Amino acid sequence: MKIHRMKINEEGLNRFFGSLEAQIMAIVWSESEEVSIKKVQSLLTEELSFNTVMTVLNRLVEKGHLTKTSLGKGRNKTSSFAPVQSKEQFVNEQTKIVTEELVQEYGQMVVNHFFDAFEQTDPELMRLMEERINQWKRDKDET
Repeated sequence: MKIHRMKINEEGLNRFFGSLEAQIMAIVWSESEEVSIKKVQSLLTEELSFNTVMTVLNRLVEKGHLTKTSLGKGRNKTSSFAPVQSKEQFVNEQTKIVTEELVQEYGQMVVNHFFDAFEQTDPELMRLMEERINQWKRDKDET
């Protein structure tokens, strides 16, 4: 699933979600089993109404990030939510999509900027890039 708007001026999950959505996704990902609306509500850093939390959870279901299981009927109806992907799967998929689109659209500039960024932030990343390039060359020579 592709996020249609990535906010480059934000950090972490806020790049992909609204602030409350990001908090809720972090909570759902941190739990080992499905979570109820009340559980999510109790773990949020700010006090929000049950209906607000329910609305955001349902929007995340509509967007394809969560699944919803409903049990019971009427006033006894409860819903629980689980992530469609692990956080690692989600971040891996989104960064891959963004990287591929940047490379397709801007090619050489992106390669140059990646190298500059690696050199400035973490020289170990440059070594990893070199290893990947060498492996790619070996694989290419074998075919």
